[in-house]
Amino acid sequence: MKTRLGCLSNKSDSYSDFSEFLPPAHETTARCLKLSTDEVVRWSESFDHLLSHKYGLAAFRTFLKTEFSDENIEFWMACEEYKKIKSSAKLVSKANKIFKEFIDVQAPREVNIDYRTREKTKQSLEDPSPTTFNEVQAKVHGLMEKDSYPRFLRSKMYQEMVNRAHAQGQRRSV
Repeated sequence: MKTRLGCLSNKSDSYSDFSEFLPPAHETTARCLKLSTDEVVRWSESFDHLLSHKYGLAAFRTFLKTEFSDENIEFWMACEEYKKIKSSAKLVSKANKIFKEFIDVQAPREVNIDYRTREKTKQSLEDPSPTTFNEVQAKVHGLMEKDSYPRFLRSKMYQEMVNRAHAQGQRRSV
């Protein structure tokens, strides 16, 4: 996944160097061609479309890491994985882990939520369910959609990805 994103990006002070993820040069060209201009441009159509595309999600995560604000997307992804858990014992364990990592006051990767939501979520840990984090996740999603997503679309990283994908598409059609 990072390979395809890496081949679309240049070294820049605006985002991380992806070169460590690149395969040998002979493999790079074939892999780069798999990410089309349409795919990259469609990420700008909606935040949910960006999140649903694995390379869009990876690009967004990378962008947030460059801004040192990746806790929201990491929390959102942890919630998506949490919802898939079937075992009640694993639900309890994972719910507590997510709460301690992202929601608790002074959590190492604390997301920005109000006191009422934090307390309500803390109470729901007594009997966790797949929907335990839905309210917090929706708030974090809204924050990212209104704040981080527009910055991502305006970023040098995203603009260069669009330009590279477009240039590669033109080279293929020649």
